[in-house]
Amino acid sequence: MTTTEPWLRALADLLFRSHRLPPDQLTTVVDAALDGLGVTVTTYLVDAEQESLHPLPGPGRPAPLPIDTSLPGRAYTEVRVRAGQDGRLWVPVVDGTDRLGLLEMLLPPGLDPTDEAVRDGARLIAGLIGHLVASKAAYADVMHRTRRTRPMTVSAELLWQLLPPLTFATDTVVVSAILEPCYEVGGDAFDYSLNGPRTALAIMDGVGHGLPAVLTTSVALSALRAARRAGADLPDQATAVDAAIRAQWTDGRFVTGVLADLDTATGTLRYVNAGHPAPVVLRHGRAVRALTGGRRTPLGVSAGPRTVAEVRLEPGDRLLLHTDGVTEARNAAGEMFGLPRLADLAERHIRSGLPAPETLRRLNRAVAGHRGGASRDDETIVLVEWSGEATARAEP
Repeated sequence: MTTTEPWLRALADLLFRSHRLPPDQLTTVVDAALDGLGVTVTTYLVDAEQESLHPLPGPGRPAPLPIDTSLPGRAYTEVRVRAGQDGRLWVPVVDGTDRLGLLEMLLPPGLDPTDEAVRDGARLIAGLIGHLVASKAAYADVMHRTRRTRPMTVSAELLWQLLPPLTFATDTVVVSAILEPCYEVGGDAFDYSLNGPRTALAIMDGVGHGLPAVLTTSVALSALRAARRAGADLPDQATAVDAAIRAQWTDGRFVTGVLADLDTATGTLRYVNAGHPAPVVLRHGRAVRALTGGRRTPLGVSAGPRTVAEVRLEPGDRLLLHTDGVTEARNAAGEMFGLPRLADLAERHIRSGLPAPETLRRLNRAVAGHRGGASRDDETIVLVEWSGEATARAEP
């Protein structure tokens, strides 16, 4: 018998049990599937603010684990298996490349945590658990409750249901995003869609705050997707959003945004900027240009010009998009966070080889640290990496 065969049997058992698995029984079923290996598992999910890892409910439930000051936190941030003391393995839990949490695996005598066959088996189990967490979350509240440290507003609850996963990757491109304040986010949103070599991208900021802003952005996002899925080009997508907002409201509300399309076969990036902060291109760890073309009026104000800007990216380039709440975040002295600071920090984290979602998490922490108190505006950052090396860093 090879070292991996028991893990494969456990994986098959877990998969078989998963089809009719009640979400609140995930911990029990994982333990049962791994019982033959003598492995004990605790499943942790990252909280909405990405500060701590919280265990799913179960007997003897342990305390949450801090991300920034612990070995398990390093396994999570680096998306790498880490060996702890007393035969422990810390294994990242991802859905595809979207970081969901971490497994603590207590191995019995005879299973070496440094053995690559053991680690491969642990990754297999963690991979299936990641898919189960993502798929079962739609059927019960236990996953959401585990990931929340306080109640979520109605506006944030609505918006999070509309957004795609925070991170997605293929062999050639990684798209990652982060939003704050996560429990009270209002009019900010992002979107992406991958179709062959083409990656459609969008970032939006609805005027106002709270539920009215979310309703405006929700209509804009839905109109964008409907037009894009019907085959509309960028100008027609923007026109469709204009029409949808004006059809619902006459009070002058609008959405700023950037709509873009990246062809990873050629590096051609086409984009429309509807009154939004300019995206920034990062190359070899440096900000090389702001994309100031493709200007038109904010979405919903009027039918803007059909101008589309086009640039050619190089393999390995990063595209940084953000809303004005990031660069305009002010400290107690009134100093804005600013685009130069954002670009400089992004460059440092990229040069250090961090995965895209971890780069954004640290950027978000830096903005929060600069601001100090509660945010007065939504803060959203999207990072797009056209790099095979970057995609490899996004998976365990």
